[in-house]
Amino acid sequence: MPPVVSPRLVASVLGLAIATSAVAQEPHIIAVTNETSRDVTLHDVATGRVLARIPTGERPRGIHASKDGGLLYVALSDDQPQMETGRDAIAVIDVAAKRIVKRLPGGTDPEQFGLTPDGRYLYASNEDAGTAAAIDLTTSKVLATLVVGIEPEGVAVSPDGRWVYVTAETSNTVSVIDTKTRTVVQNFLVDVRPRAAAWAPDGSRAYVTNEISGTLSIVDPESHTVITSIPVGEGASKPVGVVVSPDARLVYVATGGSSRVAIVDANAMKQIGSIAVGRRPWNLAISRDGKWLYVANGLSDDVSVVDVAARKVVRSIPAGRRPWGVALIYR
Repeated sequence: MPPVVSPRLVASVLGLAIATSAVAQEPHIIAVTNETSRDVTLHDVATGRVLARIPTGERPRGIHASKDGGLLYVALSDDQPQMETGRDAIAVIDVAAKRIVKRLPGGTDPEQFGLTPDGRYLYASNEDAGTAAAIDLTTSKVLATLVVGIEPEGVAVSPDGRWVYVTAETSNTVSVIDTKTRTVVQNFLVDVRPRAAAWAPDGSRAYVTNEISGTLSIVDPESHTVITSIPVGEGASKPVGVVVSPDARLVYVATGGSSRVAIVDANAMKQIGSIAVGRRPWNLAISRDGKWLYVANGLSDDVSVVDVAARKVVRSIPAGRRPWGVALIYR
């Protein structure tokens, strides 16, 4: 005779599973790179309080967390342009220890980077060299240095890990890297001064922000060509950071001088609204459930926590000086 299981126990276990799943969708730490104070701040999501302030020595910009949330990768640049020194690096922060445990070579003046979905490789843009570096995270070695456009900045890895898009501010191009061969297989034009790039989670499209044109380029990843470019923002808008909602229906664009985040309908390919945030929003991150946006504001020295459904800021979290990038860490 099978054992009798209490309905109350079943409900309890089921409730725990649902609760655990819900917690997994919400980050528990916000990590912020602060350019002027040259540190990374870790903040408790619930309270906003600073859990740690980790000095970087050099100027920190791009930031991403490992899948398990145990590590943070941070792009560091020294004050010597056109020259690679030991201070140009990808810093590796142990989140539990709250300190830098390793510095990886990242080429000269690394600004932004992307991690492959398997967590094995990192692709970094080298702003003053016109190159991109492919780095093996297991061996800590640079596997390839690839010539891309002039003043490369944004880096976005496709969800399947096959393609890397690298934007270039001065040549107004996006270079396409094939990760199988680690070669640049194509370059295509976008609008003036492309800054950041992001892929839809389903890989159906990619998006590139163009700061001077005030536009968002929508890209067909099958042909690596621009479908269209649409105006985003208003007033002093200068599109920079960009993220895509988990369901791929909405695109959020930080618009710099206008102190707003533009909301773009991905299917209609037009802006449908905007959200007032802090001063000079630069980069942003979105929670796994798509309910929350976290926006680094470079001139108000804070992070705006945005309720996506309500389209409003519910909390402002003080960060370091000149917040630049933001990453989310999950339990």
